[in-house]
Amino acid sequence: MAVFEYDQSALEYLGKKDKKLGAAINRIGLIERQVIPDLFAALVHSIVSQQISGPAAATVWRRILDYFGTLTPEKIGQASCEEIQQLGISMRKARYIKGVAQAALEGRLDLQELNNLPDEDVIKRLVSLPGVGVWTAEMMLIFSLQRPDVVSWGDYGIRKGMMKLYGLDELTREQFDKYRKRYSPYGSVASLYLWEIAAGR
Repeated sequence: MAVFEYDQSALEYLGKKDKKLGAAINRIGLIERQVIPDLFAALVHSIVSQQISGPAAATVWRRILDYFGTLTPEKIGQASCEEIQQLGISMRKARYIKGVAQAALEGRLDLQELNNLPDEDVIKRLVSLPGVGVWTAEMMLIFSLQRPDVVSWGDYGIRKGMMKLYGLDELTREQFDKYRKRYSPYGSVASLYLWEIAAGR
C-alpha cells in the first residue's frame, strides 16, 4: 500500500509555526494515509467518494476494483453506464466516470502531463471535466500526485478540524487563509492532521 510520504522536518516545521498544531501532531503521532499513484484510478476514486461517507466510499471502491481489476480508461470506456451504476453509485457519477475515461481515450485529458504542471494548472485541467470540481481536483493533488502544500477550503473535515483545534465556533475565509499560509509549504501534512482532529483524535 502506497502512503502519503512526509518526513520529520515537516512535522518540526509545523510544530514551530503553530504550537496548537504541534501539540496535536505529538498526540496523534505519524499518520499513514493511503494514496493512489495511478492518476486515472485516483480520479475515479475521487468521483466515487464525492458526498458520501468514507466507509460507503470504501465499499463501492472495493466493488469497482473487484469488477474491473486494474482500472484503465480502456476498461471503463468499454463498460456501459448501467454496468458502472450497478456497482453502487448514482447514474450521474457513472456518467462522470465514463466521461473521464472518454476524455483520456480521446486525448482531451493527458493524465501524465499533470505530473509536470503546477497545482493551479492541474486544478484548471481537471475542473474542465464534468463531475470534477475544485475539491475533487484538490484531493487528487494530495492523494495521487502527493503535492506538499494543499489545504482545501471546500473540505468540511479540514474546516471542522481547524475550528476544533483553535476553539472557533465559526471559521471565516480570512481566518482559513491565515492558517493555510502558516502551514505552507507543508499544507498537505497539516491537512492530514486536521482530518484526524475533526474525527476526534
